[in-house]
Order: sequence, then structure tokens, then C-alpha cells
Amino acid sequence: MSESSKSKSSLNLNPSPTLQCKNLHEYLKSRTPQFLETLYNYPTICLAVYRELPELARHFVIRLLFVEQPVPQAVVASWVSQTHAKEQSKACEALSELSVWQEAPIPGGLPGWMLAQSFKKNLKVALLGGGRPWSMSSSLEPDGKARDIAFLDAYALERWECVLHYMVGSAQTEGISADAVRILLHAGLMTRDAEDGSAVITKAGFQFLLLSTAKQVWLFLQHYLHTAEKRSLSAAECLAFLYQLSFSTLGKDYSTEGMSNNMLVFLQHLREFGLVYQRKRKAGRFYPTRLALNITCVGEGSAGPLLSSGQARGHLVLETNYRVYAYTQSSLQVALLGLFTDLLYRFPNLVVGVLTRESVRQALRGGITADQIIHYLEQHSHPQMLKSESGGIRATSVLPPTVVDQIRLWEAERNRFTYTEGVVYNQFLSQADFTALRDYARAAGVLTWQSERTRTALVTRAGHDDVKRFWKRYNKT
Repeated sequence: MSESSKSKSSLNLNPSPTLQCKNLHEYLKSRTPQFLETLYNYPTICLAVYRELPELARHFVIRLLFVEQPVPQAVVASWVSQTHAKEQSKACEALSELSVWQEAPIPGGLPGWMLAQSFKKNLKVALLGGGRPWSMSSSLEPDGKARDIAFLDAYALERWECVLHYMVGSAQTEGISADAVRILLHAGLMTRDAEDGSAVITKAGFQFLLLSTAKQVWLFLQHYLHTAEKRSLSAAECLAFLYQLSFSTLGKDYSTEGMSNNMLVFLQHLREFGLVYQRKRKAGRFYPTRLALNITCVGEGSAGPLLSSGQARGHLVLETNYRVYAYTQSSLQVALLGLFTDLLYRFPNLVVGVLTRESVRQALRGGITADQIIHYLEQHSHPQMLKSESGGIRATSVLPPTVVDQIRLWEAERNRFTYTEGVVYNQFLSQADFTALRDYARAAGVLTWQSERTRTALVTRAGHDDVKRFWKRYNKT
């Protein structure tokens, strides 16, 4: 008797994974404890981390903030009733993942909790005052060419849209820096074409375009921080400065006096991306824009652009006949709409498109999900659609339910098959050998498919080793 096994790898036909935008907790959780220890030397980061903690975890931090010796873990557990044991477990897990507290033994050998010294010290500075003043808090003479909030919003929108225009291949790519292009390539949002070497958008890039502005900026900055060392910059210092900006006041100017050369370089990069406005490179002042203030707004509830632009939100009308009307003059908004619709007409301030099976499937092939299309249409819905009601009953979505359901059905059409990696067993010399192996694999729950006519069985990759051992034992008998 003989037996041969062949590895049958699953084809790369499964839907593309959704692009994940980590919040501060998830981002810091992925960094090393040494990086976190360096990071907690900055009061702004300690305050930002404290603010992002679960409510119960914040309660633990405050109760331990002024305690100088370890507190028994049993005592900490007694602060919460058993009905909230699940919340307590999540709070303790979050504090441990972020190295906010550490296990420390107490006299008698009992385990205890104690806040990390650097975190405790600098959180006190952030909450109670003291320490070194922020370098950008120096007093300034009144700016003779002061900029108002409307100007800062327009400037931030223009600079950030340069990056998005470049991604969609628009002709309006003036002003994008080579550094921004390198970050897009590093993030996997764009890649070099094999033939001419030009940068082309990837599946992850398509998903990136449909994220809210706050999530786009934060994801972009995360990859900037990953490459900060190549620019001779400290990732911890850059992240601390970013959160320092997030605590600033929109429309107020701040001084660059006392900033290190590295931070001045970082400031120029932020200027290129639209997070700060500076009239001249050597100007002693700068204005944080709304992009910088809202880098923390990346939670599930923060959907939608955060710039006060009439073209940025509230310009789409979706009808039950699948037609989409976009009241916009922005070529970027038109390009984004063209990702999942067939554009029919374009007027000076109106674009008409239609959602079709083929246009949606084209977007799905590009890595965009049905949920992202629906979410994009919702967050950019015209205010008039917010007033629409169906049969006197307010719908859960501002979009026509028939269109939403159809978009999901078009996505479900592509997910009718499940691809499983496995190992093929064939070339059995007798029907009895095949039956013995098939029955064993079926009893073990690892049989994926079998054919008696061809004497072929397919078992899962996880069950291959067990079935192989059985076959060796069977051959010896």
C-alpha cells in the first residue's frame, strides 16, 4: 500500500481585511515597555493615557496616585462589587497592558499593585501643576497678521487634501512633499508600479480614503512615528508634542521659543500636513489647526470629517432609485464618489452618479467593504436627508433601507465560498484503506471533503499531523 499527501493552500480569494485605525490605547499596547517608560516622562502623554483609560481604571489610578507603597491586589479587588467583576477585569488588563501599574510584592509575600513611578510623577504634574512649563506657552506680542479659525480650517483642509488628491491620482497634487509620499508607501496605502515605478493606490489605500478625517490623520501620523528614527527624531518626543497640540486652543498662536532643533523639524513636517499653520519657516509663532486638536477623536463614535468645510460634509443625497446627487465643487469628493458609483453627469456644483451592481463590486474588489460605503454615504448625507421619514417611523439610517440592503447583498454575493487550507490524501491501493482513513478523519472532526469514486480525502491543516500518525499506525498492522 502507498499513500501520498499534497498540501492544498487556500487561494487568496477571501475578502480583504478591513484597515484598522488603532486608538491611543491600542497603539501604545503594541509598543515595547521601554518605549512606554520613555513616553511617561512627558506629562501630556500621561494625561492623554489617563483620559483614554476605562472609567473604572481611572478610578483605580486616582486612588493609588498618592500611595507610596504597594497596595494588595485583594484590597484593590474589594473596591468593586462582584456584580462588576467583568469591568474590573478589563480595567486591570488595560492598566497592565499600558504599564501604568506594576505588580509589586508587599511584606508577607502577597501580590500588590503600584503605579509606575514615572507615570505617577508626571500625571501629578499634569493634574496639579508644577514641573517645567511647556515651551510653546511663552508669552507673545500680538500678531499683526493674526489668523482666524475660518482661515485655519481652510488651510488645514487644503493641505490635507493634497495628500488625498495624490492618492486618487488627481491632477491637483501640487504641494505634496516627498516625505508624505514615503509615509504613504511605508503604510502600504500606495505602492510602486512594477513597470514605470509610479506610486499607485493599494486596497488599503481605498479603505483609507473612506475613513473620517480624524482617523486618516491619526493613522498617517502613526506610520510617521514608526519611521521617526530614520529622520533622527524621537518617536516619544514627537508623540508627546502631538498630544501637547491636542490640548491647545484653536485660533491661538503659540511660541517656538525653547523648542529643540528636532522639534522644529517636526513642526515643519506638521506644517506640510496641515496640522499647524506657520506664516514663515523662521517665524517665532505657529497656530495649531483643527486637525491637530482632533487627533484623539478616533473612537467608534467619532465618525465624519472634523473640518468646517461646506464641501466636507452634508452634500450627498441618495434616492431609492440608487441615484446619488453630490452638491460639491471639490474634485476630491467627486473622485471619492467615483470609487463606488458610475458617474453620469457633472455640472458646476452638482455631480450625479448611480450605484450599480458592477460599480459596487468594483469597489469591493478594491478592498472597500459594504459597511464603509454605507458609512461614507451616511456621514456625508445632506441635511435634508436627516428630515426624511418612512411611514411615520424614523429609520435607523438616513439612507433608503432598500439601497442599504442591496449594497450588503452585492457584497454577500462575493462571500458565498469559504476557502480552507488542507492536505489531500489520495492514491490509496484499496477501498478499505481509504475508508479507514476517511472514517478516522471524520470521527476526529477534521474531514473537509471526500470522494469514494476517486479515493480522495481532504483534511484540515490542523488535523493533518494526527491523521498522519494514524496512517502510520494503520500501515504497521
